[in-house]
Amino acid sequence: MQISLDFQSKAPIYTQIVEQVKGLVAAGVLAPGDQLPTVREVAADLRINFNTVARAYRLLHDEGIISTQQGRGTYVLAQAPPADAVRLRHAHLLEMVAGWLAEAERLGFRADEVARAWAEQFAEWARREM
Repeated sequence: MQISLDFQSKAPIYTQIVEQVKGLVAAGVLAPGDQLPTVREVAADLRINFNTVARAYRLLHDEGIISTQQGRGTYVLAQAPPADAVRLRHAHLLEMVAGWLAEAERLGFRADEVARAWAEQFAEWARREM
């Protein structure tokens, strides 16, 4: 499981972990039944506090994304029905865009600058997708 953290972000580390795991599940990188690394392994790999990862795993468990089974490990739960999966995937995309826009606003960019940069990057991305 590949997670990268932005220590300069205003988003808490545990939230970054939650969002990235959700994204990996939504993208199909993590499939139902896949075992996640232990809290201690993730904490060691990312060089962060054990409790931070435990909090992220607890939130993912509460949302029904993963299931932690004492003594057996932590697993990705069965995927949501297709309509729910589409809704969750779209919600994740909106959260990503909102975060990006909030950061642009924090840095003082004007709406026209953001729109122009978005159009340039979107055009480049769309060319790669074809």
